[in-house]
Amino acid sequence: MSIVKKYCEASLVLRILCGLVIGAILGIFIPGLGVIEMLGDLFVGSLKAIAPVLVGALVISSLSQGNTKLDRRFGLILFLYVISTFLAAVVAVTGSFLFPQTLIFAETASAEYIPTGVGEVLKNLLVNMVSNPFSALVDGKYIGILFWAVVLGLSFKKFAGETTKQMFTDISNGISSVVRGIIQLAPFGILGLVYSNVSTNGLSIFTDYGKLLALLVGCMLTVALVVDPLVAGICMKRNPYPLVWRCLRESGLTAFFTRSSAANIPVNMELCEKLELDKDMYSVSIPLGATINMDGAAITITVMTLAAANTVGVHIELLSALLLSFVATLGACGASGVAGGSLLLIPMACSMFGIPQDVAMQVVGIGFIVGVVQDSVETAINSSGDVMFAATAEYTQWIKEGKKLPDFMNGKKKK
Repeated sequence: MSIVKKYCEASLVLRILCGLVIGAILGIFIPGLGVIEMLGDLFVGSLKAIAPVLVGALVISSLSQGNTKLDRRFGLILFLYVISTFLAAVVAVTGSFLFPQTLIFAETASAEYIPTGVGEVLKNLLVNMVSNPFSALVDGKYIGILFWAVVLGLSFKKFAGETTKQMFTDISNGISSVVRGIIQLAPFGILGLVYSNVSTNGLSIFTDYGKLLALLVGCMLTVALVVDPLVAGICMKRNPYPLVWRCLRESGLTAFFTRSSAANIPVNMELCEKLELDKDMYSVSIPLGATINMDGAAITITVMTLAAANTVGVHIELLSALLLSFVATLGACGASGVAGGSLLLIPMACSMFGIPQDVAMQVVGIGFIVGVVQDSVETAINSSGDVMFAATAEYTQWIKEGKKLPDFMNGKKKK
């Protein structure tokens, strides 16, 4: 037990970095060990399994107790989510104009369902919202989980007795405790994920599609390190980088390797608690952010569509590219409601410029290849942004009320 206690007391980020290094070394020199790969599968699987239940329990508990106030902070969070996604698409347009890319079509991809327009994406989003609540829990459809959790929470607030309300509070506390235990095992999960990626893919992705990947990652880093901090800084009228680094370190790092915003929801919930945010607020905004705060998805859709246009010789003017940014924003917000995520929204964007469906699906195929790295970075900036903007809205309110911000925002370490 003393060993376990010392392990838990050590810095989680330091433990994750150790797992990262060990996994990379083992992947290079001893590839093919299924036992190590299984560590990553178990970690991601456990997070994905517990996250829908955690979200449902937290939202129902908060609303049924009658202490949730989705005030102006929540409206600000929604605005920050949407505006950052749009600005990410604009950054992608700018990067694509400065460093135009062409593609070599080598692989194709197929899918059972491909949206043909923004209207269809939004329709699919609304359908998911009213889907069977049990199916939503099983399939991890967070729009549906949020919708029914809000409905049930408000209903229990009015009709349930205090014993029932306390039961939901106890359930949410118990699930949160399980989540904290899973997060403590993150270093072993990261070790397995890194090992699997390194032993399977090696470094070939950088030689085959290096320039395209550099543009995608460059745009994402620009958004994560410049655009989003600028938005947060303007909002808080404070230096945003202590918050930015904290979110990237404690949320972005795990999201990079899990490659799933849904799986990272428990990690983000834990971080919000550390940041002293209002639980009633972040229990709704964090799962919602995993659905609509999609900076990386907007960048992927925009860059890949403009690269396809360059390849087939379609000239796109600036105004048309800005329209693409708007479409990519709407599409990215609905990406989680579409099988295949952001990549399968590329044909929808390509259709704006008359690019044939078979060509667009080849672009999707290339997207799956570069996705080894692209999807990791995309998820990292999406997930860390969920916490950063939730904290931005909260701290902005604190500043207006004259309330003291946490010490780390002033460069002080917690004692």
